[in-house]
Amino acid sequence: MQEAASGPIKSGCDYALESEPDESHRVANASLLPVIRLHAANLLLVLRQLEIIAKRQAPRIAFRAKGSILLLDLADIFAVEAEGNYVSLRHHRKPYLVRESLSSIAEKLKPYGFIRIHRSVIVNISAVEEIQPLPTGEYRLRMKGGKQYLVTRKYKHNLRDLAQLWVGSERPCG
Repeated sequence: MQEAASGPIKSGCDYALESEPDESHRVANASLLPVIRLHAANLLLVLRQLEIIAKRQAPRIAFRAKGSILLLDLADIFAVEAEGNYVSLRHHRKPYLVRESLSSIAEKLKPYGFIRIHRSVIVNISAVEEIQPLPTGEYRLRMKGGKQYLVTRKYKHNLRDLAQLWVGSERPCG
């Protein structure tokens, strides 16, 4: 009964841990410092390599133009417009005509942040700077560089994809 009243029986290890917690932590931390520094250096090296790979492998589009194959970064294309049996890739330097349907290229570009806003226009969501609601239920988009596009009622539901977070206002189309 006396043992139960005095509390659990402690071993020599328990007393050592209780008596010098700061000293044992300092010794353990000091012995791990070289390992921690090595892991941190390795992580920084891997991070730098991933940054290089990410820059080098930015999504690009390849297409035939004037007898050669051109490669453009998708980030540099702000819109795609239908022009008869062709589409015009609206690049910040100049437009490029490609023989393909707008619906076909819309499906190919969707995973890369392009949305359809009109029966004849697809836009790069990263190039949209402003959405202006119109009294007709349509919207007007202002792109980087000042170009404007009309969003028809049929495609206004796609505007939800323009931002991941909407604050201080309602999302377009509810």
